[in-house]
Amino acid sequence: MAALASSLIRQRREVKDPQANRQIASKRKPCPKSNKSLCQKQILILISKVRLCGSRGRKMEKRPEPQLKGIVTRLYCRHGFYLQMLPDGTMEGTKDESSSFLQFNLIPVGLRIVAIQSTKTGLYVAMNSEGYLYTSEHFTPECKFKECVFENYYVTYSSILYRQTQSGRAWYIGINRDGQVMKGNRVKKTKGAAHFLPKLIEGTKDKCSYLGVFCLYVVFFFLHLFYLFLAAYVSFTLF
Repeated sequence: MAALASSLIRQRREVKDPQANRQIASKRKPCPKSNKSLCQKQILILISKVRLCGSRGRKMEKRPEPQLKGIVTRLYCRHGFYLQMLPDGTMEGTKDESSSFLQFNLIPVGLRIVAIQSTKTGLYVAMNSEGYLYTSEHFTPECKFKECVFENYYVTYSSILYRQTQSGRAWYIGINRDGQVMKGNRVKKTKGAAHFLPKLIEGTKDKCSYLGVFCLYVVFFFLHLFYLFLAAYVSFTLF
């Protein structure tokens, strides 16, 4: 009887075990096989990276642009006045060396071309089509001035855009003997009103920065010479 009971128990277990295994197997869901190929997966990864880079780029665009750097100087006119820019944008000459509105950034923007920016107000010196000097919050083509060293080692600043239509004479930044800023078309190159002496501010710019700007001028100069030589060579070979 004991043997018969044990055999019946084994048979019942064998009958129940396959059903339990089937129930467990039915509860498990097979892992879905991906129909995407390896190439498609790589493309999706690449797209996700591009989106990530794009989001970083949009975050970077929100940051303000850094201010242009140059040589901090005071522009001393031959008539005995310093050029100063007041907070309201007024430009005039003054003999007060202790004024806090005398400092300007001379920013090289091309071959012997500079932009003049006040370090106090952040405004740029500009000249309009009528020869009047004004201040601009943003850097525009009217803010470009050609910097030339005169025979007496003074420097002149002439507008890049405007000049006399008939004679072609350049329009210069100038201060008269009364300390007033003059119209560009009334300033002559040979007169003292157009002659300025840039005086470096001690302690604001080190020698390395000055040397870097000087090297930039040298590079522009040699590039200009190379362009002239190349143009002459091409014209000689063609004709």
